[in-house]
Amino acid sequence: MARKRASRPRVLPYDIAVIGASWGGVDVLMQLVKALPRDWQLPLVIVQHQHPNSGTALQRILRKLTSLEVRDVEDKDMIEPGHIYIAPANYHLMVENDRSFSLSIMAPVNYSRPSIDVTFDSLARVFQQRCIGIILTGANDDGAEGLRRIKAEGGYTLAQDPKTAEAPAMPQAAIATGAVDVVLPPAEIVPHLLKVLSTGKGSDAAEHSHS
Repeated sequence: MARKRASRPRVLPYDIAVIGASWGGVDVLMQLVKALPRDWQLPLVIVQHQHPNSGTALQRILRKLTSLEVRDVEDKDMIEPGHIYIAPANYHLMVENDRSFSLSIMAPVNYSRPSIDVTFDSLARVFQQRCIGIILTGANDDGAEGLRRIKAEGGYTLAQDPKTAEAPAMPQAAIATGAVDVVLPPAEIVPHLLKVLSTGKGSDAAEHSHS
């Protein structure tokens, strides 16, 4: 009987995905994390605006919903497949050229620390066209410039449909930059990502873009 060949890990068209969320974001993040399949490989970075003293609350919430590794980032952590990384409360999160994380306590950007723009900009610089950026519900425009930078570097960009957002300002600001490839309600984001990861960019992206 022929020996079954060990299956090699599938080569993905992207190296990382990053999600920015603010007001109303925790509920949407819970929905997305719960929908991720057990064999999810793409490292996922979450920048959720949090109260400076919220500690590891978001990590504890999301850990209950998935068998994937969920952790608050520590300085110098290396990015690994199948991990969900959370920007810790009161720190900006960035990525170095060796694809390790770094944390910063520089002044808030857009009144926020962590700032979504800071993280998106950093990932765009390091991962370029291998990065997926996603903007969810929020009450300000943090992340719009960062998403534009991801798009400018050749990455793939998504925004939550503002009609489904508890606070529509953040996805609206991202869409207004003209840099969003696809606009989706939360329930369609993970299925769309799975399709993008298996086929490259979704061919139906354009028809969703400005629905």
